[in-house]
Amino acid sequence: MSSSALSPRPDQIAELTRGLALPLPAIDGVYLQLIAEGIVQAFQDIGASQTSTVATGDEAEVTALLVARLNRMIEEDQIWRQLVSSVVRGAESLNYNGAHLEKRPDMSIHLSARAIRFPLIAEAKIIDATRGEHLYCSQGLIRFLDGQYGWGSREAFMIAYVRDGTNISGRLKPYLAQAGHAASYALQSALSNHPIDGCDAAQSDHGRSFTYTHTQPPANNPGGIAIWHLWLNASPPTMTVTTSATMP
Repeated sequence: MSSSALSPRPDQIAELTRGLALPLPAIDGVYLQLIAEGIVQAFQDIGASQTSTVATGDEAEVTALLVARLNRMIEEDQIWRQLVSSVVRGAESLNYNGAHLEKRPDMSIHLSARAIRFPLIAEAKIIDATRGEHLYCSQGLIRFLDGQYGWGSREAFMIAYVRDGTNISGRLKPYLAQAGHAASYALQSALSNHPIDGCDAAQSDHGRSFTYTHTQPPANNPGGIAIWHLWLNASPPTMTVTTSATMP
């Protein structure tokens, strides 16, 4: 790929952002909670019906099941339908300056009362014995901080399919608290827990390292971003072996 292909494209960004002031207004925490609960419910549903794929499939396979279930919920659940118009997996999108035209976040959640050009973005990673918090952050979280994903919004989701029984408090929280990592990921405050039934959930707030190219200072500052972390239990179900009592 030539260097010119990676040059900013102000025409693309101008058209995408026309008529909008970015970043978009923050989404009310009540709605984010409902969206998070919907994701958790959808995951529990596919975990019950597609147990093997959820426990052993790759990230794309699990996410494809999750997206299909979330879209089905739009047809079946009135509250979910009022919040969400569609969920798209791997939709092509632009980064903050148009240098990349084909960024593909794992999930784009189009909200019913929100500009369709800037969906709520969710990125998913597997957490297990070999894939941990470093990969989760360096190939997931960082994309929201450097303007690759979610750059027009003030919030996003990170989803973990957890297969080793670990949790946010024991794994992600101490990782981000380390001085070097806190600086690398522009952590603005310690992770705070979110009470969501059936899910280990927390929020972290981060600064962002880019500025908008389509507008002048001070309006070119995107401000920080709130990341909701949803760590979902994707461990294989425990097998219970029943033995018959030995007759005397």
